[in-house]
Amino acid sequence: MFHRLRRFFCPDLAIDLGTANTLVSVQGEGIVLNEPSVVALEKGTRRVLGKGTAVGKLAKQMLGRTP
Repeated sequence: MFHRLRRFFCPDLAIDLGTANTLVSVQGEGIVLNEPSVVALEKGTRRVLGKGTAVGKLAKQMLGRTP
């Protein structure tokens, strides 16, 4: 079973879904993404704002604001 699942994983890429920041590291390049683990949702519908663009740093800037 593990051998079948192994083909879906890439040993050259690491993703850390941390509580404060999400990090993506590529072997040989180091950290290529370091973004806050935040997503902005539309009040009432709870849908992600901006068709998925309100994530990370942009979403963190929106904390405490009501669009």
